[in-house]
Amino acid sequence: MSVLADLADLVLPSPCAGCGAERVPLRHGACTECAARLEALRPFRTAPTPPPPGMPPCVAVGAYAGPLRGALLAYKERGRHRLARPLGALLATAVAGLAPRRQPVVLIPVPSTAAARRERYGDHMTRLAAHAVRRLRAAGWEADISHPLEALPRPDSTSLSVSGRRAAAESSLRIRRARIGFPRRATPRKGTLVVVDDIVTTGATLAAVTGRLEEAEMQVTGAAVLAATQLRRSSRGGIAGLSPRGTEKVERPASGIPNEG
Repeated sequence: MSVLADLADLVLPSPCAGCGAERVPLRHGACTECAARLEALRPFRTAPTPPPPGMPPCVAVGAYAGPLRGALLAYKERGRHRLARPLGALLATAVAGLAPRRQPVVLIPVPSTAAARRERYGDHMTRLAAHAVRRLRAAGWEADISHPLEALPRPDSTSLSVSGRRAAAESSLRIRRARIGFPRRATPRKGTLVVVDDIVTTGATLAAVTGRLEEAEMQVTGAAVLAATQLRRSSRGGIAGLSPRGTEKVERPASGIPNEG
């Protein structure tokens, strides 16, 4: 199966998950053009400018634009939860850019608050990570998922500076002490813990999550995300807007996660 065949959204008729076009030929929720553009994405190294202190190495599947942005919004905001499978498969390609296949890899999803889970009928990142783990295992990785963190309520961070976002993220994260046993036993597998999220903007959340995990003696290899954005700052230091950003391309190894076809 390809990403095209994986775009399984059975609520029909529906607009294209990538571009929102209606009354066009759809195959499992996406028009042919959007599916082809998603299949053509190649993971790349990315980092905010400047990166916040503690920002881990980060690999993104694509820029937060076009069909990828549309599919993410459809999944997160419009309840098209069946998109978790193809998006999770794409996320696995970013993880593959960080984790050698000969080593076990543990995915740690950025946790959602209870309010976000209620609004989205579940933890959207846990769903994505679970599908990514399945795809990695199918490709030969020893992969698993762990939830050592929980997210407490926090104020809206839209107008905050990067440092303000980092502080808000740190204050909202708490280690689940009862969940630390597995990562502690996995300490010899250094370089295999990968934080996963949907979008990276300022890097504040990824840096905060990494810091909390390292406080619990869990060494993070890097972060894998679906989309990367670049923020523009207003004269007051807040976020004026977002635009796509990409940096160093990650070559997909022959033993990595292929675009299935």
